[in-house]
Amino acid sequence: MSLAVAIQMDPMEAIDIEADSTFALALEAQARGHRLHHYLPRQLSLTAQGAEAIARALEVRDRAGDHFTLGPPEAVDLGAMDVVLMRQDPPFDMAYITATHILEHVQPETLVVNDPAHVRNAPEKLFVTRFPELMPPTLITAERDLIVDFRARHGDIILKPLFGNGGAGVFHLRPEDENLNALIEMFGTFFREPIIAQAYLPAVRDGDKRIILVDGEPVGAVNRVPPEGEARANMHVGARPTKTALTARDREICAAIGPALRERGLIFTGIDVIGGYLTEINVTSPTGIREIDRLDGVRLEALVWDAIEARLARS
Repeated sequence: MSLAVAIQMDPMEAIDIEADSTFALALEAQARGHRLHHYLPRQLSLTAQGAEAIARALEVRDRAGDHFTLGPPEAVDLGAMDVVLMRQDPPFDMAYITATHILEHVQPETLVVNDPAHVRNAPEKLFVTRFPELMPPTLITAERDLIVDFRARHGDIILKPLFGNGGAGVFHLRPEDENLNALIEMFGTFFREPIIAQAYLPAVRDGDKRIILVDGEPVGAVNRVPPEGEARANMHVGARPTKTALTARDREICAAIGPALRERGLIFTGIDVIGGYLTEINVTSPTGIREIDRLDGVRLEALVWDAIEARLARS
């Protein structure tokens, strides 16, 4: 089966091939004989004929400093593609939401991974609230008094933006910290959305586990250990990836959320687990494939493509 695959992602020259899951997916697709096209989110358009993109034929190589070749730009009808991978990094803003609306125009004739309507309806820090029994104590609000009361009850807390990513804007506040009011004011200045207050989980010092699920089934995990003096366990801010295994609690969490992921067409997702608590469900552009592949000697990208090809075979 040779497929026409369009990848909506960030600029190829800017990616770190040692850590980029989209690059791993592109390598696997190419190895299977699929034809690749690359385009940027801003090159996506909706015309009278449907969704199209100014795209370029893409060839990839697992070679640092020489990892891609792009052909000349051409208008590509996304409705004529077999698969579109929606893989640009957040922020999850109105541009991101608009892209999901445009890509809906090619469904179901073209398989969009992940399903754009459900990507739009399942932002990381909101979709997870459908499973409150799996989460640490959490509050989403713009009301100062509710946040003050939340800290009075839970002591150490985390404050973070509702649609942030990569650990940006995440603050750890201890009970004696005098910056709470200033932070609430700052969030109110820069964001129109409510903010998240969450009970601090001391287990984050041992790592924030990223678990990859393919079609709702867990297939691998990596533990991200924050550096000394850092409350965030994102690899963007220096967390160290370490080998880990799925625990009984991890499998319990995956079994609880797996059916919801499958029924929404969320084929490739990543969840974050700290101390046995589910903190996020990443559906936009999950990462972790390259780290898990290196640590465990596996090829998770092959499992993702197996799931994509199986979906196509059933349609």
